[in-house]
Amino acid sequence: MPVKTYPIPDEPALIVEGESKALVIADIHIGIEWDLYSSGFLVPSRLEERMKRIEEYIQQTQPDRIILLGDIKHNVPQISWQERDEIPYFLGKLAGHAPVDLFPGNHDGNMELLLPDEGDVTLHPSRGDVIEDVGYFHGHTWPSPVVASAPLIITAHNHPTVRLTDSLGYAATEQAWLRTHLLTDVIAEHYSKVGISMENSPTKPEVIVVPAFNEICGGVPFNEAGMDELLGPAFSSGAIDVDNAQVYLLDGMQLGKVKDIRKLDVTKKRPPRKRRNKGKKNGGKKCD
Repeated sequence: MPVKTYPIPDEPALIVEGESKALVIADIHIGIEWDLYSSGFLVPSRLEERMKRIEEYIQQTQPDRIILLGDIKHNVPQISWQERDEIPYFLGKLAGHAPVDLFPGNHDGNMELLLPDEGDVTLHPSRGDVIEDVGYFHGHTWPSPVVASAPLIITAHNHPTVRLTDSLGYAATEQAWLRTHLLTDVIAEHYSKVGISMENSPTKPEVIVVPAFNEICGGVPFNEAGMDELLGPAFSSGAIDVDNAQVYLLDGMQLGKVKDIRKLDVTKKRPPRKRRNKGKKNGGKKCD
């Protein structure tokens, strides 16, 4: 059965419909409020508001499964008291509606300690997995050969946005979906170095990049970012064809290809990126 994908209008949530229907959400970052508190900013937990939004998605679409595409928790490497309290509750409540498939991201270390005692929650490998011919992985690692060989791949991690700057310097940043292809020859070259062959993989699987669900998190403005600013080896290596990615806003507006948006006057040209000193410590934690 052909797989259909469509976003929920004006929301960072995707429906994947094949033999069954899946609701896909990425980058929830439960516990970000604790991180902000430890940095001197008092922000109340917004778990209940986020839970209400997701339950509205569930009521609207009636999915057979719920796929959480990484970075369910926020703090690394530790687990905060907020995460210990809220994540088992969050996962258990979701599992009360439908089975949950959890694909861990770079913020999800020790996630097995936060699974609920009850409910159908499956923790998948960090390099991803395939469900009904669709490959899922968060994006902070190389996708597994099995995921890279799927005809459709769904990933996250970069919190994709576009930033448009007018002639007076006012900038507006909007969350975005990216729809592009995986260049499997780059992935195949990577895996050939460790003796893994990908001879039977499709040449250009379709890739959908999901925006972040957490409204506090920032994002990567793909029309401004250079290749070395993109997160995850599949992006920074060029394995995911960013230049030819079609960009869509949450309301469905199609902006065109990334490489064409970069040429517009509304895209601010960045100076060359300065390399960080390896010995220098950076304050704070990035929400990526």
